[in-house]
Amino acid sequence: MSSSDKDQHPAEQLKNLRDAIDRVDSQLVELIAERARITAQVGRVKRSLQQPLYVPEREQQLIAARRDYARQQGVAEDLVEDVLRRIIRESYKTQSAQATATSQQLQRPVVIVGGKGQLGQLLTKFFVNSGYQVETIDKDDAFSESLAKRAQLVLMAVPVNVTLRAVEELPELAADCVLADVTSIKAEPLAAMLAKHQGPVVGLHPMFGPSVHNLAKQLIVVTHGRHPRNYQWVIEQFVNWGAHIETISAEQHDTAMGWIQAMRHLSTYTYGLHMAEENADIESLVQLSSPIYRMELMMVGRLFAQNAELYADIICANQQQFTTIKRYLERFSAAIQLLENGDKERFIEQFNEVKAYFGSYATQFLEESESLVQLADDQRFRR
Repeated sequence: MSSSDKDQHPAEQLKNLRDAIDRVDSQLVELIAERARITAQVGRVKRSLQQPLYVPEREQQLIAARRDYARQQGVAEDLVEDVLRRIIRESYKTQSAQATATSQQLQRPVVIVGGKGQLGQLLTKFFVNSGYQVETIDKDDAFSESLAKRAQLVLMAVPVNVTLRAVEELPELAADCVLADVTSIKAEPLAAMLAKHQGPVVGLHPMFGPSVHNLAKQLIVVTHGRHPRNYQWVIEQFVNWGAHIETISAEQHDTAMGWIQAMRHLSTYTYGLHMAEENADIESLVQLSSPIYRMELMMVGRLFAQNAELYADIICANQQQFTTIKRYLERFSAAIQLLENGDKERFIEQFNEVKAYFGSYATQFLEESESLVQLADDQRFRR
């Protein structure tokens, strides 16, 4: 601090320091804008090179280098990583529309059955932006034999409860046409497609909703069907758009979805139903909630902000999980009985048994959730 600064009144010093912070913040905004212009150019170059939107190795190297530099500068490494990841996520928006096509037959159309639905519209947008001809078929549209013979890909994006019927009603496809679906269950739709079409068949499950802006880091589950070399271009197209691919059998997928979708969605639905019927004061809960409970409220509210029929179809499609859910209810009742009896020791014993079951995942999930908890806390003060 200079001698002139020392002579200033503290209120004047504070104003000058705040003005200096404002100038630095403006410079940060200008730098972010400059970075955005550069990443837009990167997207155009990637398109010419037919490179994917998201390259994990490049992002990991970038983050590691900046963390190292932050440490040298005496700045918190986690802070720098958080800021950079947010900026990088925004930069993907400027590049996603520039992803190139992986198919060598762009003269042949991609047909999206259920293309007027939300997910169908999203997939249509991605294919069109990459240079594909796209034809959409909805419930009142005829799927002509001539279109079926010309299509290079027929993608089933209809609700899960009508998928099997929609597959059965397909016209005969060209022998080399790829038949795929994006249904949230896989075993039955995959079997139906294999029975209907003798050409290449693959099951896909996008693990995201239609509200996403791009597919960077979004998960696509692949369940192989027939002639994988012939539908590799479809998988590569999703990778080109930035998606992360996980391959698993249809049976393993459906077992996992019983937990990820049916069990979780039904629990969330029931919690929201209980809140509504008990007339819980949401405003007070939000006002007084800790960050972690606010996150729980967000997940409940998120479900009820979406399509009721969609969630009913998803849960009903996983009826094999209902027996497990009934056992969950029995365990819930037993836990209440345990606590009503004041059996603290047995509660702690069970707690430690479950902790042992989770093993190192418990600590991993705790660490991963910390940044989400902080984000939830920040969201509280945005309004």
